[in-house]
Amino acid sequence: MHAKRFLAVLLALALVSAPAFAQKKKAKDDVEQIGNRDVDCSVNFYGLEREVALGKSLAQEIERSVKLVDDPVVNEYVNRVGQRLVRNSDAKVPFTIKVIESDQINAFALPGGFFYVNSGLITNATEEAELAGVMAHEIAHVTARHGTCQATKGQITQLAMIPLMIFGPGGWAGYGLYQGLNFFIPVTFLAFSRGAETQADYLGLQYMYKTGYDPNAYISFFEKLQAQEKKSPGSIPKIFRTHPPSGDRIQKTQQTIATILPARDEYIVSTSEFDLVKARLFQIQSVSKAQEDDPNRPTLRKRTEREADKEKNKEQKTEEKDDDRPVLKRRPN
Repeated sequence: MHAKRFLAVLLALALVSAPAFAQKKKAKDDVEQIGNRDVDCSVNFYGLEREVALGKSLAQEIERSVKLVDDPVVNEYVNRVGQRLVRNSDAKVPFTIKVIESDQINAFALPGGFFYVNSGLITNATEEAELAGVMAHEIAHVTARHGTCQATKGQITQLAMIPLMIFGPGGWAGYGLYQGLNFFIPVTFLAFSRGAETQADYLGLQYMYKTGYDPNAYISFFEKLQAQEKKSPGSIPKIFRTHPPSGDRIQKTQQTIATILPARDEYIVSTSEFDLVKARLFQIQSVSKAQEDDPNRPTLRKRTEREADKEKNKEQKTEEKDDDRPVLKRRPN
């Protein structure tokens, strides 16, 4: 009797939750619901404040090792393109967008909305929509919180291994190994799984479309990179080679465009500002290259250990000579 009653309750709950589940699933596909839906993982040990603090810390490390473009026209333009995409996304955090002076085709976003675009990405894009497509993909990684979701999975896996490590053959030595593994957790903040990349493709296309860009530009850009890699192996940065635009992935992207994005009469493809910024970046890169190639440019030379030792010995000899220097003595009372 109790079993029948329990099954009836379960059936009732299923019937009540079914419409809500269907609505949630529909919202994921509905571009009109962008901004009013949750797209992140169900289990995340990182609150938004902690995620932003983490991203800020990682961003400081990044900016200590790269050269940022300080051209106000370039920065204002790239920031404006990015912020328009952010406003048409499911983002829950503000974004800080900066341009790195590098000819590598690359862009990446850290947890918490710290977003970097290489100048090489802009100069290798044919039109603004291609740039927007890559930026939308990276914004999607942040909105779905892929970095901290993946780190959470890693922590759960490690926590699940603790009993085995403690009570297994390794005993407490195994637990010491677990503690050592914590050092490698930050690597997961930018190394995404194939599923995360697929979701970023899916969401990024929606953000592009919602902002007014032609989503087909996303496919054309990665097809161009694919052709470039075939022509010159190793020419594409590692971040793009890790998750290459395979035929299956491109086919899924085309299917997404055809099935969930309503057709429009007009899209934003490119702008005169894009051409202006691209030209300015070419000029910045040529000036930087000329300075690097200039044999007469002043350089800072590090002191060798031998020079440092000589200087130290010289200081010691000076102190020894000064032992006979007059000193002031207090007058007796």
